[in-house]
Amino acid sequence: MHENQKLINEFYAAFQRKDFQTMQKAYASSANFTDPVFQNLNAEQTKAMWEMLCKRAQDLDVQFQNVQADEYNGSADWEATYTFSSTGRKVVNRIHAEFVFERGKIVQHVDDFNFHSWSKQAFGLTGLVIGWTPFFRAKVRSTVMKSLGRFMEKEEAKA
Repeated sequence: MHENQKLINEFYAAFQRKDFQTMQKAYASSANFTDPVFQNLNAEQTKAMWEMLCKRAQDLDVQFQNVQADEYNGSADWEATYTFSSTGRKVVNRIHAEFVFERGKIVQHVDDFNFHSWSKQAFGLTGLVIGWTPFFRAKVRSTVMKSLGRFMEKEEAKA
């Protein structure tokens, strides 16, 4: 098994345990992350995002499979099952992850999932009716980025 394949396996195993410190160590200082909700995060934001998700998760279940990697690129399929805190609705989100590596660290991480499918689960009828619109997607992105910013400020104040 290639070292980068081991890194991906360790990353998702840490996520299963809500061990954000191990997840954070997988990223290079120049890393970036993007998905349909969290867009174009730098390394500091990416690390804070995983910490926030792990700390706030009440009933998170993470499963992963199809982990592949070589010296430069990798991928995995993973599934997160959890209760969406804003609405109390159960979500099962199926995600495909793509990675780029440099010197044994993740420098680029892109998660892809069906936003409309996710929004129907997370927001119910609202997600079904307007979850596909650019307006709704922008509103969700803005809300999560504000939440991440507040989380980072709070954690910084603790340090």
